[in-house]
Parts: sequence; structure tokens; C-alpha cells
Amino acid sequence: MNLHRLLIYGAAFTIMGLSNAVIPILPELADLSNNSSGGFSLSLLFSAYFLGALGTMLPFGILADRFGNFKFIALGIVLTVISGLIILFSENLWILLIARLIEGSACGAFLPAAFVILSKLNNPGRYLGELTFLFNAGLATGAFLSGLLADTYLKGAILVFTVLTFFLTTYMFSRSRKLANLECSERTGALKSSGLFRKPYREIKKLLDRRNFELWISSFLLNGAIGVLLAYYPDYSLGTITKAQLGISISSLYVCAMITSLLGGRFKIKEKNLIKIGLGFSAFGALSAIKYPLLGFSSIGGGSGVATVGFALAVARMNADRGLAMGLFNTTIYAGLSLSPIIAGFFVDFVSFEKLFIANGCILAVGIILKD
Repeated sequence: MNLHRLLIYGAAFTIMGLSNAVIPILPELADLSNNSSGGFSLSLLFSAYFLGALGTMLPFGILADRFGNFKFIALGIVLTVISGLIILFSENLWILLIARLIEGSACGAFLPAAFVILSKLNNPGRYLGELTFLFNAGLATGAFLSGLLADTYLKGAILVFTVLTFFLTTYMFSRSRKLANLECSERTGALKSSGLFRKPYREIKKLLDRRNFELWISSFLLNGAIGVLLAYYPDYSLGTITKAQLGISISSLYVCAMITSLLGGRFKIKEKNLIKIGLGFSAFGALSAIKYPLLGFSSIGGGSGVATVGFALAVARMNADRGLAMGLFNTTIYAGLSLSPIIAGFFVDFVSFEKLFIANGCILAVGIILKD
């Protein structure tokens, strides 16, 4: 395996694993801060990560076009180590929020650059599928380990992934000379598009035209539905299932996404059909999770894996600079994951979780209509 693919795949696993290790223990982290704001502080802890990613995806995508993608791969890895150390040693709500913002910014630096590098290779569907596989493998492992280790050491999974990311950082710097050579060849191509960096507004306006608008909205709705379910299911399930069962249910989302992303990247199916199939399974999962968590999380995960490959392939074929287009695509992902739970947070005090999840599934179904 080439050095750049090894680094990207390893970073995808560890960055995503650390980000998701927080999810099963969100209520406990909010309680550790002695904060009385309840559900809203929980939603802030959840969404801070996605807000950090949301705010950095597009600018980092543009900057990566100008200065080289491997620099932003490295930045994402280093920021992840920093955020993990802060979460390990702090119980203050505001410091934890800052750490989650840093963690999100690490993802904002990493993902657009990784998508661009892999989309330029021969057979990009295969490599984008493999990236999505490892992306979800990290998320699944983070959720599973967090639920498994929570009773022994609340931040056990965070410790594991912080150490793994530190080892990856050490490996990256030990191979810095080879990476520098890769960076030179990468930047040679990037300099040709330096005009895009000076005039991003015109390119963004083109990407947001009517032909592409339904794709961005569908991506937002899909990830918004996942965000609401992940943010509020730990609180909804308190007293009904154990932390280990919660961790297994959440990790099933990512395990199924891993499987379907590999399959979706290899089948010769049009991007539009991949997206519609994925949205259909995801809508079913969002509704069935109310009574059957394992079935619901598995279904929404399998659907999201298929849809994400479809979205990525559709974006890669747009007539626009790939760094900017992938940055915008990942922005819609994290806009959904960050903003939807915050919006839902204003309703949790007077709307039951069941009604919130039903509305969540119905809204997701709108994405299927948009693809018709």
C-alpha cells in the first residue's frame, strides 16, 4: 500500500474513533461539569465537534488546493492528539467544548484533503469506498469501546484513541521526508488552480446552482437525522438498556455503513440510485430505532454508507475544483450533524423523544422525494 494511502486510512480510523468515543458517555461528561442546564449542555457537547468541522471544512478545502493536501492531513492528525489530551484531563464544560471544537477542526482539515487525494486515483469508487469503510470502522470501534470501558474507566476509549493517534503522529514525522516529496508533486498540481483560491465565491455559487441543490439538501437531511439520533438516544435509553448495549447499538450503525460503503463503491450503479437506496434504508432505520435500537441503528448505518459513496462520486464528477467541491460536500455533512441536534434541543423539554424521532424519520423521507 502506498504511503499516502496508509497515512490517510490510519488517520481516518483514529480521528473518527476518538470523535465517537465521546457519544455513549455524553450524559456523564455533562454531569462531571456540574452544569445544571441538562439536555441543552448535552446537545452542545455533542454538536461542538460538528460545529468545529462545519466551520473549517470549506476554508480548509480551499486552502488545501492552494498549499497542498498532505499538510492538512498532518494538521488533522496533530489537532486530534491535542483535543484527546484536553478531554482526558479536563472536566470543565467550557474546556470540553473547546476540545470538541478542536476535534471538529481536525476533521475539517483531514476529510476534504483525503477525499481529493483518493478521488484523483484510478478507480476512485474503490478508494472512496475504502475510506468510508475505515471512517465508519473508527466510529464503530470508538462507540463500542466507550460503552465497554465506561464502567471501568469513563474515559477509557478516549485514552485508547489518543494513544493510537499519538503513535500515528510519530510515524508521520518519521516519514516526513517521503511525505515532503509527495507534497511537492501534490502542490505542483495545486498551483495550477491558485486562481480558485483568489476567487472562491464564484466557484461556490456555481456549485450551489439548481442542478446540485437537491444533492446538498439530501446530504444535509441524511446526516441531520443521524445527528439527532446519536445526540439524544443516550439520554432516551437511560434506564432501559446498559451502556454496553448502547455502545453495541451505536457501533452497529458504523459496522453496517462499513459493509455497504465497500459494496456501493464496487457495484456499477448510478450515483442517483445509490443515494435513493441509502436514503430509503436510513428513513426506515430512523423510525424503527424508537423500539428496536439495534435494527434501527443498523438500518440507518447501512443506508448512510451506500448514500455517502453515491454523494462522493457525484461530487467528484462535478465540473469544479475538487478541493472546493469536497469541502462543500463535507460541509453539508457536518451542517446536518451539528445544526439538527441544536435545533432539536429547543424542543426536548416539551416534546417526547418518541415524537422527536418520528419527526426525524419523516423529515429524512423528504430527501427521497428530492431525488425523484
